[in-house]
Parts: sequence; structure tokens; C-alpha cells
Amino acid sequence: MILSDHHGFGNARLAAGVFLAACLLQGCALVVPQTMELRDAWPEGLPQRTTIEAVPFYAQDEYQCGPTALATTLKHAGVDVTPDDLVPEVYLPSRFGSLQVEMAATPRRHGIVSYKLKPRYEDLLREVAAGNPVIVLLDYGVWPVRVWHYSVVVGFDRPGGQVTLRSGVKRSLLMPIPVLEYLWKESDYWALVTLPPGRVPETAEETAYLDAVRAMARVASLQEAERAYAGFLVRWPDNEVASIGLAGSLHAQGRLPDAEAALRRALERHPASVPLLNNLAQTLSDEGRNDEALALLDRALVSPGAFVDEVKQTRALVLGRNPR
Repeated sequence: MILSDHHGFGNARLAAGVFLAACLLQGCALVVPQTMELRDAWPEGLPQRTTIEAVPFYAQDEYQCGPTALATTLKHAGVDVTPDDLVPEVYLPSRFGSLQVEMAATPRRHGIVSYKLKPRYEDLLREVAAGNPVIVLLDYGVWPVRVWHYSVVVGFDRPGGQVTLRSGVKRSLLMPIPVLEYLWKESDYWALVTLPPGRVPETAEETAYLDAVRAMARVASLQEAERAYAGFLVRWPDNEVASIGLAGSLHAQGRLPDAEAALRRALERHPASVPLLNNLAQTLSDEGRNDEALALLDRALVSPGAFVDEVKQTRALVLGRNPR
């Protein structure tokens, strides 16, 4: 979906949008179901207030809220980058804005894992409470006109009834909790965290986060991929695919003993895994231990399945190195 952020406004336009939303709320014209749930039952373990003071601030240039929001969270994640650096990567002049797909893809090229949150207000708050700033896509328009704008949520205050954002030319824009939902829900609650490899989002779900790590590993350095997979396995140590990814990044760096160790740890949890047996055999052969490799491959071939051709190819390779 293409979304353009036609938002060539400063504080006055931004304040006008918030004022309009607040007025509509007072007239009971808006539906903010997640805000009502939070009002009725504050999530267990979530603090009443918090602010991530260390998040940097960049005053936004006209139309370029995408690069500005992304630079804000990437800088917080340790990437030396400015909004101007990101303009060629995420900003589309013909659309006067940035696509969500590029907002998610660009961090990966900088060695950062980007993770799209579930469309839940609670998840946004939990990420902020964990110290992770969250990019949100808001609509300041009035139907049928859309005025899209990326902002970064950096804090919330339940007793005060407001959230804090880095937004536009405001370092600390205070916005009522229900108003954020009203502006946010038109994007289907689109929200993104961008974290350094090894740091797993507070609300991450196993399958979705593995997809995020694999997407980053395809374009990042081997060392960054290694850290991302290792961090993933701290949270979900039984994940076979992540174990293979970690071993693969170690193998590609020439760290064969480390790759072997990673595969053996995974095999302790998944002793019948043909991919693990095959990859461990390949690694052992690369270390010159062909007899051990062939024993593992013979074991893998006892359970033929989807990977039988790969196992046979590996066996042929090993036999070529060590003919029987």
C-alpha cells in the first residue's frame, strides 16, 4: 500500500489536527476501542509512566517525516546516520513521502532488525516501557483527505492521560492517549521498532521475529547476522531454523569450530533433524573430519524426506574428498 505523507505543516497545523481530534472525542463522535480497554484495565506489569529521554531529536524538513523518524530510532540503536542520509533510501519525491515497506527495509541495510508490531496499543506501550522508541504512522487528515505523518513515541503517562512523541519540529509533543489512537488507527495501527541485532523487542512473537531476523541477515554483515540469530536463540533456544542461521553465519566467517558447536547444541534438542545432521556433516568435512561426516550423513539418510537430495549431494562431496 502506498502512503504519502503530505504534511508540509509546522506546529500550527500539527496542533490543529490534535485539537480537531480532541474536539471530536469530546463530542463522542470517535471510536477508540483500545484506549477504552486501557482505561478499564491497565495491562499487568506495565508502569504508569515512562519516558526514553535518550532518544535523539531531529527537526523535520518539509515532507520528510519518514527519514526523520527513521533516523531518530536508528541513531538511538547506535547507527551514525542523519535524516539527510536516509532521504535517498526512503523518500519518494513523486509521492511527497515514504512507503512503509521502505521504512521497514532500510534499517536492515544498516545492520538493524526492523520489527512491525502487532496492531495493539498495549504492545506499543510495552515497547516504550522496555526502552524501545516506536515509529507510528498517523493520519492528520479529515475524510476523505489523508495527511499521513510518521512520528516516534518515546513516552507515556497514564495519570496524565498522554503520550510523548518526537514529531515534526517538536522534540516533546504531548498528545492525549485517545487522540493518538484516533490518528493512528487509520493506518491499521502501523508501528515499527528498529533495534540492534541481539536485542529482541519486548513484544516480539517467535515466527514473526524470525522472519525479521532472516530479512536482515540477507543484506547485513555476517557479524550482524550472527548477533541477531544469537539474540533470537536466547529468547527461543529450541528454534531449529535460527540455530541453522547462526551456524551458517559462523561457517561463512570461517569459524568452523564455532559453527560445529552451534549445530551440536541444536542437535541435542533436535536429534533427528536432517538439516542439522547434513550441515554438521558439511562442517566436519570442511574441518577435514570426513569419516565423522559420512557417519552423520548415513544417519540422516535413514530418514528420507524433503532434504534427501541435499544429503546425497553433501555425501557425494565428502566422498570426493575422502574416497572409500
